[in-house]
Amino acid sequence: MSLRDAVDNFYERLVVDAIDATRQDSDTADFLTDVMCVALNRLPPRYYCHSIDMMFYLGDDELKSMKQKSLAAVKEARDFVANHQRN
Repeated sequence: MSLRDAVDNFYERLVVDAIDATRQDSDTADFLTDVMCVALNRLPPRYYCHSIDMMFYLGDDELKSMKQKSLAAVKEARDFVANHQRN
């Protein structure tokens, strides 16, 4: 396993969940990929090596806040990407 594969950003999982919650029938894979990139760039990284460690040390209030921030970032990213797409 490479070092790159050993570390993950917890916000990636939360952003994917938020994208799934806001998905529309007209969304393309390219659009959603752009939304994910824009949203992640607007959130602070939260790196971890083992997901069990992240869940164990993360309090309920902090997780709730991170989920809310992820949803807000995805909604803003959807608007941003939609307004900057090339037609």
